[in-house]
Amino acid sequence: MQIKASTIREYFEQLPEDRKKPMRKLQRVIKQHLPSGFEERMQYSMPSYVVPHNIYPDGYHCSPEIPLPFVSIASQKNFIALYHMGIYANNEIHYWFVKSYPNHCKSKLDMGKSCIRFKKPDDIPYDLIAELMSKMTPHDWIMLYEMNYRKKK
Repeated sequence: MQIKASTIREYFEQLPEDRKKPMRKLQRVIKQHLPSGFEERMQYSMPSYVVPHNIYPDGYHCSPEIPLPFVSIASQKNFIALYHMGIYANNEIHYWFVKSYPNHCKSKLDMGKSCIRFKKPDDIPYDLIAELMSKMTPHDWIMLYEMNYRKKK
């Protein structure tokens, strides 16, 4: 399901009715728990939370003209997705999340590298996601990003 929207408001307006409430709640949880410095914007056709150029002028190494991505959410055809770059790049956070997930959710964790898929919107563990969002500041993400990705130039 590709939503064609240029703003976050347009994105949410185009969601199917059964996805609006869980996606809005996910957005609220992220915004309430992300440390200050991240900025909400559309990126890669999804509502995203990025390190803006005024904090990290180099931008994303693949496309320096765009801000450094950190978290995105999307309503896909068969699931709601949370993309969290920190969970992919930081083994401690990844381990913590995988270990904690069963304490918050009955369904089996469905996760790729940075993508956490929720097939049933009622199974989204908002409390766990809130805690995940608070684990990395923009500065932490920049340091980890530069250590893992920028040095490979």
